[in-house]
Amino acid sequence: MTTSAPDPDLNRALIAELARKTGVCWVRYDGGTHAVWHVWHDDALCLVSGGEEQPLPGLDDDARVEVVLRSKDNGGRLVTWVGTASVVPPGSELWEPVTAALVPDRLNAPDLATAAEGWARTSVVRRVVPTGELVESPGALSDEAHRATPLPTPATTRGALPRILHRRVKRRPKLS
Repeated sequence: MTTSAPDPDLNRALIAELARKTGVCWVRYDGGTHAVWHVWHDDALCLVSGGEEQPLPGLDDDARVEVVLRSKDNGGRLVTWVGTASVVPPGSELWEPVTAALVPDRLNAPDLATAAEGWARTSVVRRVVPTGELVESPGALSDEAHRATPLPTPATTRGALPRILHRRVKRRPKLS
């Protein structure tokens, strides 16, 4: 279900506004959907993956992807657009401006001063440039649930429950 609004400039403006306002989007490719943090810079969605960053397995250079953006107000899906993902190689002319935009928005980074150098060694920096094609837009959203099974992970929550202080007493008070 590919739709296109009559005004491509309006589509670009909508995508740019939503991408600037949210820090998380969903990237769909090869039948999988991945939540990613991103930055909108120079009319493209910029993101980092691999190494100690978010996983995006099997995303090739010049791959066609769908990007789902949500509303900052209520978290609902607003637009899904098609883009072309391309790798930004370290040392290229795009590397400095893209990493300069990504570094300040990286939460919980051990050292922001050396984040870009670490990404050059262990991760992949990508730009996703919109093609102008919309899959879903306001007023033309699909009725599908878009539910998916979570990806396998070594993370676990099993183990002893944490000790809770000031727990309510479950005994009944004596009435006589």
